[in-house]
Amino acid sequence: MADHRTLVLMRHGKSSYPEGIRDHERPLAERGLREARLGGEWIRENVPPIDAVLCSTSRRTVDTLAATAVDAPTGFDKSIYGGSQADVINAVRTTSANVSTLLVIGHEPGIPWTALDLASNENSEAAQRIRDKFPTSAIAVLAVPVPWSELDDAAATLLEFHVPR
Repeated sequence: MADHRTLVLMRHGKSSYPEGIRDHERPLAERGLREARLGGEWIRENVPPIDAVLCSTSRRTVDTLAATAVDAPTGFDKSIYGGSQADVINAVRTTSANVSTLLVIGHEPGIPWTALDLASNENSEAAQRIRDKFPTSAIAVLAVPVPWSELDDAAATLLEFHVPR
């Protein structure tokens, strides 16, 4: 088992707003698909291989995951849809101990708030950029030195913040 873990937090791609479609069912826009694909390429080039995925149940997060082409066992968690950082952190805490790298695909504000809550280096340049804006398809990467089950505020280090464009 690895002595450190990597948590990758990704906001869904840009969605479209078709007439008469409920928020949960909104699909990705063409730009959202393109940027999610670029995000997947960046993840493969810059973080350890993804061992597992936690994804919101919304159509735009499911479509984002498909567009990244990340192929790992995936759990779909309704609490991430509309979830606060506490909901996201609680979902991550249930991750199996043998997962070294976890990708979570969710929404604003839950995803950026989770990144900022977990980061012990909240004054870093990456944290400042997250505070300014966490655009669609953006990715925060954190090093987690504790078991998933012990994840808590300021328990991780924010390594990178990337906006695929």
